Amino acid sequence: MSTVSYKDAGVDIDAGNQFVENIKPHVKSTLIPGVLGGIGSFAGAFELPTGYKNPVLLSGTDGVGTKLKLAIDSKKYDTVGIDLVAMCTNDLLCNFGEPLFFLDYYATAKLEVDEATDVVKGIAEGCIQSECALVGGETAEMPGMYKEGDFDLAGFCVGIAEKDELNRIERVNAGDVLIALPSSGIHSNGFSLVRKLLLEKLGMSLDDDFQGKPLKDVLLEPTRIYVKEFKANKENINALAHITGGGITENLPRVLPDNLKAVINRDAVRVLPIFEFMGQHVELEEMYRTFNMGVGMILVVSPDKVDTVLSNTDGYVIGTLEDGKKGVEYI
Repeated sequence: MSTVSYKDAGVDIDAGNQFVENIKPHVKSTLIPGVLGGIGSFAGAFELPTGYKNPVLLSGTDGVGTKLKLAIDSKKYDTVGIDLVAMCTNDLLCNFGEPLFFLDYYATAKLEVDEATDVVKGIAEGCIQSECALVGGETAEMPGMYKEGDFDLAGFCVGIAEKDELNRIERVNAGDVLIALPSSGIHSNGFSLVRKLLLEKLGMSLDDDFQGKPLKDVLLEPTRIYVKEFKANKENINALAHITGGGITENLPRVLPDNLKAVINRDAVRVLPIFEFMGQHVELEEMYRTFNMGVGMILVVSPDKVDTVLSNTDGYVIGTLEDGKKGVEYI
């Protein structure tokens, strides 16, 4: 009777081992003080930093959504890893957490070593930008679960904060100023609508020119990471909101008390060209509750700290907080 191997079933152990060897230098490039041991153990270890009075660990997890489908269709794999890290680390900042370490989960039908290496290279770059370490991950080859050529990503980040700094809502006040930090592009939300509009309804190709660049490069521009800006301005920020799925409309109220509303001057928002283009086919309110519109993070700052924050960032003022029912009012 003939025998059957794991490789016959669609899982290549040798490819997995080669992948681990390929990513070792990328993982090593993310090492920061606190990392104990190296890649290949059963768990990643990290020593808690000193200097905190009442340290609290924060955790976050996220994916890249259907932006991943565009990366697969474009055969461009080196940026979605940055997106993966960004979606986790940017969230931690909103609770005043500084990222410590990151882990990833990569699942596919068949492990393509070069593609997977590019993905992890991007994850490592995201960790470097976030000033955190990539301490481990998991690669799952699951034929029959995924279509050939497909893969999925999930990311997990742990950060640290002072316990008495977690609650930002109690620190915001009427008269506080809203400073927008620009996004780098669409970031990692709303891509189901992007694909439906651009590729299906308008029949565009990923290779089409959009203002001098291939459309795929515009759409796959990696999510901006705001860790360095946060650390440089931490003492001058009352609260901050990561503008992801739901846009400004849904995310900014998450850092407001029930008695304050955000008043946003729409004319002040520096809307990116890709959003202006899509806005010709999507209602304005739908745009603002789906996409970041060019604003990746909003800082809530006391009036006397505004000039300091503006001088330390590329941010600009888009509104203020006023007495009223919690929500966003556009003027």
